[in-house]
Amino acid sequence: MRSVNVSIFALAVAAIAVFAFRNMDGGTISGKVTPLDGASMVWAISGTDSLKTDIADGTFTLQGAEAGTYTVVIDAKQPFKDVTISDVKVDEGKVTDLGEIKLEQ
Repeated sequence: MRSVNVSIFALAVAAIAVFAFRNMDGGTISGKVTPLDGASMVWAISGTDSLKTDIADGTFTLQGAEAGTYTVVIDAKQPFKDVTISDVKVDEGKVTDLGEIKLEQ
């Protein structure tokens, strides 16, 4: 009986480990928008692959981006203009930091 319990425990630990590392697939795109309340959403588009996330306190992080080149679109609030950043390169397992993105009126 002890052998069965140890086997079940080992199987559970292995399953948790697999799912924990599964979320590390892909790369990340991050940045900061100023003014901090000037934008609400950011999109990253590459072919048929697209990611989106909310912008909170001026910062954003898009996780799980497949390696490749993306176009990033910042969805600005009025009176600011949307921003499009082309040719954003994403590498597997790395963070692509776009730095500070200043919105214009």
